[in-house]
Amino acid sequence: MYSNRTLTEELKFQFRHGGMHIKLIFANSVVFLAMTLLGLAEQITHNSRIDWVRIQFFTLQTNLREFAYAPYGLLTSIFTHFSLLHFLFNMIFLYFTGSLFKQCFSDRRMLHVYILGGIVGGIFELIANQFSESGAIVLGASGSIIALFIAIAVYKPNIQINIFGLFPLKIYIIALIYLVIDLLQAFKMDGTAHFAHLGGALTGLLSVQNLHSSSNIINWTESIHQRILSSFSGKKKRTKFKVQSGGRVVKSDEEYNMDTKARQERIDKILDKISKSGYESLTKAEKDFLFSQSNK
Repeated sequence: MYSNRTLTEELKFQFRHGGMHIKLIFANSVVFLAMTLLGLAEQITHNSRIDWVRIQFFTLQTNLREFAYAPYGLLTSIFTHFSLLHFLFNMIFLYFTGSLFKQCFSDRRMLHVYILGGIVGGIFELIANQFSESGAIVLGASGSIIALFIAIAVYKPNIQINIFGLFPLKIYIIALIYLVIDLLQAFKMDGTAHFAHLGGALTGLLSVQNLHSSSNIINWTESIHQRILSSFSGKKKRTKFKVQSGGRVVKSDEEYNMDTKARQERIDKILDKISKSGYESLTKAEKDFLFSQSNK
């Protein structure tokens, strides 16, 4: 069934309802368009300061002196691409990985893993480049995306992926291939930020360790995030739940954690059923439950 929405309406719809990975693709796309326009302006005007702006504000500079003036590059660089092929490859990878991630975890968790994976990857590159004679310029979302991919590969290692629709491989095997390539190529000057990939991979691994504990690295960052939001709003978040039509629902941390664990166990069972028998084997109730959880 075809939609009657215009292109603009479809883009708005996807941004609002498509999930966090779609929003991240939009963010990367906006930055890529800006970088492309700045690049064209630099070529037309021959003004070298335009290219300086792109590098200064949208890349991670691993020379310590340059980095000291632009530490925000740890964040901005994970949304930045200069090359069309680099951008397209990463966005396809992000769409595929994000679609898998949202079947197991929330949109908010995806955002935290993406950002933290990219920042840790940038720190790895920053450290590694101190052993080279000249600092490199790092940009691209691959470290962030690999954090998401490794998180899924560790959490659900038996998910089967059909490479080019022909070669079925379990996701953990693909993850191992990626890691081996990055480890073997880490110290080669081939223009790829292998240490950013390894830093993202480590973040993805840690993100699913002690998943329901406050010591989990992503649970910890989410807690900090909530405290920051509360401090700006001037209100302290007293409960895990909002006011509902029948009054206020209040649960202890223990009850909340038990509910979260039970919900996650049900998701795990459904995903196991998908991996063994396919999506169509699910009952309507299972499909509805999985859809409701993916939109949280």
